[in-house]
This record gives sequence, structure tokens and C-alpha cells, in this order.
Amino acid sequence: MNIQAEVLSMLDDVLSLRGRAAGFQADTPLLGSLPELDSMAVATLLTTIEERFGFAVQDDEISGETFATVGSLTAFIAERAG
Repeated sequence: MNIQAEVLSMLDDVLSLRGRAAGFQADTPLLGSLPELDSMAVATLLTTIEERFGFAVQDDEISGETFATVGSLTAFIAERAG
């Protein structure tokens, strides 16, 4: 499974980016850079991550840094899904 490709697909779906996420790279900033990524979207992303990758995310496991870039979000998921 290509986790970054899954992350990009998930971002595109959850944030309704209409294909924009396909052009994102690991260093693409997310939180604070995408107006679509607000607190409600973060909550939806966390639920989607749990469903797609099969693990529970605890509140104390996440921070703003988790959603800082595509790469940081991908690394967070890879660590827990592996």
C-alpha cells in the first residue's frame, strides 16, 4: 500500500479538493495553508484515518505538527499502520 497516495486520496475526498491533492508533495503545507482544513475537517480526517487504516487515534497522539504537511501526516499514519 502506498500510504502517501492513500493520504492524498483521503485529503481530496474529505476536503472536497476536486483533484487538487494529486499535485501535493510531501512538503506541501496543510494546516494553516488550506482553508478547507478547519477543525471540523481535522475531526473528519481522523475518523477517516481510523476507518481506512484500521487503528484508533488517541487525542494525546495528535498535534498541529501531525497536520503540518502531507509528509508529517503520512509519517503519522505509517508509524501506526505498520
